[in-house]
Amino acid sequence: MVSPGTILAGRTEAAAASCLEKIMPPAFVVRLLPCFLIGSMTIPYSLASDPAAAGVTRKLNLIETGRAAPGSILRFTPAELNAWVREKAPAVVPDGFRQPRLVLGNGEASASALIDFLRVRHASGIETNWLVAKLIQGEKLVQARAAIQSAHGRASVHLLRVEVGGLAVSGAALDFLVQNFFLPFYPNAKIDEPFELADNVDRIEVTPAAALVYIRR
Repeated sequence: MVSPGTILAGRTEAAAASCLEKIMPPAFVVRLLPCFLIGSMTIPYSLASDPAAAGVTRKLNLIETGRAAPGSILRFTPAELNAWVREKAPAVVPDGFRQPRLVLGNGEASASALIDFLRVRHASGIETNWLVAKLIQGEKLVQARAAIQSAHGRASVHLLRVEVGGLAVSGAALDFLVQNFFLPFYPNAKIDEPFELADNVDRIEVTPAAALVYIRR
């Protein structure tokens, strides 16, 4: 028999996932790095082993359930977001992704991780042809920086720079990474175009000290 606690944990996870997809721009919890930010499952705060990670899920649940006080501001610090990502990563990308790190700036966010794209695809059950496998195999340091703009219940994320193994990636190569290693995880994510935030969220501001989620009055 499934216990009430298990059912509640599942609902908590689903609610936090839905909330995250609506309020956090894909660059937070990285727009190009498959495990971050916006749009997948998360860990129920009752099960999180790190208090900082539990704090992120708890705040997301407040927003999703409409219990965040009107006019309030919810702060997501770099320490909280990084703890949350470390706990979340194995569930989203079980292999080929490690040492994720998020740094916030003024109106932007940077993320990095060691990624083996071939292992990421295999862990997700995605077949890779021989030629592409030879091109992408091996662990590489992937870094992405994106600007975040938000107002009036909407937000947009604009990639500023992406590096793979120390080399800047743009054009067709960047499109390939987005189509094959980001969108399969977050098919509804939007880059370089506006998207709606959660109904009760007015805007998101990013500063070096925290990502601030402003609740509508």
